[in-house]
Amino acid sequence: MNIIDKTLNYVKSITAQSISNAGSGHTGAALGTSAIMLALFKDHYNFDVSDTDFLNRDRFVMSNGHACPVYYTLLSLFGFDVSLQDLKKLRVLGSKTPGHPEYRTTDGVEVSTGPLGQGVANAVGMALASSIMAERFNSVGFPIIDNYTYCLAGDGDLMEGVAQEACSLAGTLNLNRLIILYDSNEVTMDGSLNLSNRENVAKKFKAMGWSVVRCKRGNNFHACSRAIEKAKKLSNPTIIIFETTIGIGTEKEGTSSVHGLALNQEELKVFNSKLGVYENFYIPNDVRDFCMASSRRGKLNHEKWNQNLAVYATSNPELYRQFVNFFDRKRIDLEKLVRTSYKWEGLSGRELNKIVFNEIAEKLLQVVAGSADVTNSTGCFIENGGNYNTGNRRGRNIHFGVREHAMAAIMNGVSLYEDFIPFCSTFLAFSNYMLPSIRLASMMELNVSYFFTHDSIYVGADGPSHQPIEQLSQLRSIIGLKVFRPCDASELLAGYNHVLSGEGPVAFILSRQKMQVVDGKYKEALQGGYILKPAQKDAQVVLYATGSEVGLALNVAKELSKKYDVSVVSFPCLEVFEEQSTSYKNKVLQKNARLRVAIEASNDARWYKYVGDNGLVIDVNSYQGSGNGSEVYSKAGFNEKDIIRQINKKLSHDEN
Repeated sequence: MNIIDKTLNYVKSITAQSISNAGSGHTGAALGTSAIMLALFKDHYNFDVSDTDFLNRDRFVMSNGHACPVYYTLLSLFGFDVSLQDLKKLRVLGSKTPGHPEYRTTDGVEVSTGPLGQGVANAVGMALASSIMAERFNSVGFPIIDNYTYCLAGDGDLMEGVAQEACSLAGTLNLNRLIILYDSNEVTMDGSLNLSNRENVAKKFKAMGWSVVRCKRGNNFHACSRAIEKAKKLSNPTIIIFETTIGIGTEKEGTSSVHGLALNQEELKVFNSKLGVYENFYIPNDVRDFCMASSRRGKLNHEKWNQNLAVYATSNPELYRQFVNFFDRKRIDLEKLVRTSYKWEGLSGRELNKIVFNEIAEKLLQVVAGSADVTNSTGCFIENGGNYNTGNRRGRNIHFGVREHAMAAIMNGVSLYEDFIPFCSTFLAFSNYMLPSIRLASMMELNVSYFFTHDSIYVGADGPSHQPIEQLSQLRSIIGLKVFRPCDASELLAGYNHVLSGEGPVAFILSRQKMQVVDGKYKEALQGGYILKPAQKDAQVVLYATGSEVGLALNVAKELSKKYDVSVVSFPCLEVFEEQSTSYKNKVLQKNARLRVAIEASNDARWYKYVGDNGLVIDVNSYQGSGNGSEVYSKAGFNEKDIIRQINKKLSHDEN
């Protein structure tokens, strides 16, 4: 048996052993893609195990994350920090080998995947980011950035809408160093693929501007390697259609029953005997040496790149300075911007944000922006930044078209590629399309930001389909996402402070309507919630509000103050407020007041936690009608008269 076949057999065996040892996992795809994965790692994938953050490394995304046991096996064989003991702990809590790939958990893993289709869009984002850097920094004779982005995807991935949205855009933008390794086994969990999908994938991708390579022997190492080599030479994004057999070598190969199967000990013994492997979790020296030769090649490639970079620095000093500066975030004096806020008075949230965003983007070239075909409305556009397209790879504004889900997932990939600071935008009502990608950004603590405009039922005439109600509570329920709904420029800039600190994703909820001038406080807003208008002595009534409703709360307080001692609290970000000390939170909440009232045009039940058992929440609990925005807003109870009436009624009832 030659060394290639022997190595492939050990890859299959160890992969199957790890799944069987775990008692659960996906043997089918892990075995079916083993030849593809070995060919990629052995002959094509450029990496350095001694420095897995090497800038010009190839990126690999396993979009069909359930196939990760074979990924972990290869990481171990090729010298990443994944041991045989780690393979024995597949799916064990706290191990380096979780049930799906996790970013920052396993050495060499570039992105967390699992929800199908997400990884495909992430790979598009990585390829897009790579092309921007190549255009900005490469010069004749010095291809400082020339890496490939590889993505392993299965039938399920390519059925997901997010993948199709992303692939359509990738074809339009001709991301020519992007290669999808399509594991075409024509089997899904429920049975044969043709139960739900009979399209011609090759013709579909050609229609989207992709090159297509076919590999009829997708379980053969040499055939797989030749197909990848061919794809690397093409001038379009390329999909390689590998015809494979799911669960190859097992008694249930080619059937849906092997999809999520862990072989029992008898089945594993039979499987291993076919492979000629009789050891448990063992790698022969010749197999290890065969794999590590590629790892040594990767380290040499990195060293050559470093040498080339040194010459590049001498030959292109100005370009090299720009290259180095890309990784150096300048400190921006946000307080100085606050002090100039007089020029922003009387604007809408989105208008305020457009000014702030462009001031920051001008100073930080890492910032890129994009929207789901609503740029003119959301203002998520870098002036003088240029549009990214095939003729201008250094453009900083990306037109995603009406592809909200792909936009969010692609921006995750842009963030993961290197030090980019991506912003994307749409209307708040359409944030629902993006939730799976935002959730993953939060899990990975990515520095991605979202501008969601048209922040409430004040949208009005567009009707209930465009009037967000439950979206605020949905976004706030995502662990790790900071949701800022600012009432003025000071609070908006407090949100940007969190963006520039790189503390994870941030969502800005911005109004379309003009906002009442509010004297917000930047330093206090950094705490997520603060007393905007203090009581004269001890507050009898405390009004909590966010964003557009803060001005309304101040007006209500002015009228109520004729009878009660009233305090107004602004909550630009509940998530940040929850991070504060108990003493600070108690000071802001003022729990000794007779009545605490929350005013927000949403249906977020979290406010009941703050107002207490006897508190009052002014919210929206029904879809509204189409009409003038101010009329819809008022009819829903967001007017001074109705709020004061409810407060007086509540206080009178409590007195009785």
